[in-house]
Amino acid sequence: WLVWFGEHWISINRLILGLTQNIEWDIRGREGLKRKGSYLMISNHQSWVDILALQLVFNRHIPFLKFFIKDVLKWVPFLGQAWWAMDMPFMKRYSRAYLEKHPEKRGEDLAATRKACEKFRSIPTTVINFVEGTRVTPEKQRARQSVYAHLMPPRAGGVAFVLDAMGDALHSLIDVTIVYPDGNCTFWDLCCRRLRRIVVDIRTYEIDPGLLGGDYQNDPEFRTRFQTWLTELWHEKDARITSMLALPAGTDRGL
Repeated sequence: WLVWFGEHWISINRLILGLTQNIEWDIRGREGLKRKGSYLMISNHQSWVDILALQLVFNRHIPFLKFFIKDVLKWVPFLGQAWWAMDMPFMKRYSRAYLEKHPEKRGEDLAATRKACEKFRSIPTTVINFVEGTRVTPEKQRARQSVYAHLMPPRAGGVAFVLDAMGDALHSLIDVTIVYPDGNCTFWDLCCRRLRRIVVDIRTYEIDPGLLGGDYQNDPEFRTRFQTWLTELWHEKDARITSMLALPAGTDRGL
C-alpha cells in the first residue's frame, strides 16, 4: 500500500509538471525493464532535480526507487517519517576524525548498509546509489582533483556493499546518465520554468559475477578490481555526456 501511494504521488507530480512546465524529455534505453525485477541503479548527480527526474522516468517501469538517505534526515518533519515508512535505507556516516576518537564505531555504517539491503532480498526492489557521493560542481571537481570533464570521481564502497548484501538477488545493473543540455539547473530553476530539456540515457548490464562475494574492505586485490571496473564505467559515462550535450533540440521521446 505504501508503494501504491508513492507511485500515485509521483504520478501527481508528473501531472503538475505537465500542466506548469514545458520540458522536452529525451529518454533512451528504457525498453525491456521489468516491474518484477530487482536492480541496482547508479547515476551521475548534478541537482536535486535529478531525483524528481529519475522518479518520473522510471515510475511503474521498475520497482519503486529506494534512495540511500543520511541517518540524520529521518528526523525531518513529515519527509523523514515518509522515508522511514517507505523502507528507504538510512546510512550513518562517520568522519575519519570521529572514528579516530571512537574506534569502536568502525564498521557500524557498513553493517547498517547490509541490514538495510537484506530486507530487499525477498521483494522486487530498485536500490539507487549516486556514486559520486555529492552533487558535482566545478569547485568540488577541483577539490577532489577530478580527471573527468563532467563528473566527480566515483566512490566504489557503497556499490560494493550493496552487491555484497544482495548481489545474487539483483537481476541487472542500470547505469543512468542525466544531462541538462541548456546548463545545470537547480530546483529553483525548475520552479521558475527555466528548465527546457532533460536527456536521460539508460544502459542495462548483467552484473559481473567477479564483482560478487568479495571483501571490499579487507581484500586489496578485490578492491582494486572493483574500483577499476567502476572507473572504466565512469570514463565511458563522461564521454557519453560530452556527446549528449551536442544533441540537437527537438528530439522529444517523452515520459
